[in-house]
Amino acid sequence: MNQTISVKLAFGVVIFSVLSSLIIASIIAAAGSVQPNEHSQNTYNYIALFVGQGFMIIPLLLFLISRNEPIIESLRLNSISLSTLISAICISMGLIPVVDEMDRILSFVFGTEEELAQLTDILIIDYSFIGILLSTTIVVLAPFGEELLFRGFLQKKLEESWKDITRAVLVTSLFFAFIHMNPVWIIQIYLLGVILGYLAWKTGSILTSLVLHSLNNGAALVLTNYSESINPYYLWNNHVSPIFLVLAICSLSFGFYNLNKSVQV
Repeated sequence: MNQTISVKLAFGVVIFSVLSSLIIASIIAAAGSVQPNEHSQNTYNYIALFVGQGFMIIPLLLFLISRNEPIIESLRLNSISLSTLISAICISMGLIPVVDEMDRILSFVFGTEEELAQLTDILIIDYSFIGILLSTTIVVLAPFGEELLFRGFLQKKLEESWKDITRAVLVTSLFFAFIHMNPVWIIQIYLLGVILGYLAWKTGSILTSLVLHSLNNGAALVLTNYSESINPYYLWNNHVSPIFLVLAICSLSFGFYNLNKSVQV
């Protein structure tokens, strides 16, 4: 293994990886903009999103390989126990309604309901090919790439350099929220990032944060596309039903309790 990776270099690798992803996606989207109809243009846009998210980890992997860094150890790709997996799932299922309600409250307070509706429109699946692309991108590629990049690589390097777990988690989460360039969801993304960072540190593996990230994204996809069937049971006065919030708190409590019981740092 070569010399220790500095904080500046770690941030540089993350920024370069994200910019490379955006450039690749922009090139594909630009090719789609000259298509004769809106249907073809939208297809190119979803392909751009798919390829861009998939490409995000390539610069990071090439960087680590060039330095002979152990991939598994460097990116926290460690295995987890069944008990830890169950804890991560319970935390995820509890957090989803809480974050959803936070979305609704903050959008009302800041008057961003219209912007929030426009953002969720992106998640609407029009036909099967788009559905496969979008589902794979949102539920698999985006969580995997972002967890490798932020919790697996950047946060780990900050922890090792600063010797301050809290600072490393908070700074990584702030950078994670900023990179999304989404002012409507920045608070929610930041808080989600903190929990993702905590899980990755606590368990020594990004598999737990990946579970949360994937389930959260998947829930957003399902709630957006099947709202007419789900909302009559899930919502109350355009807010998450108190019943679901109580169940969410119970799930969160059990998840964190079981996690702290089964994982000792």
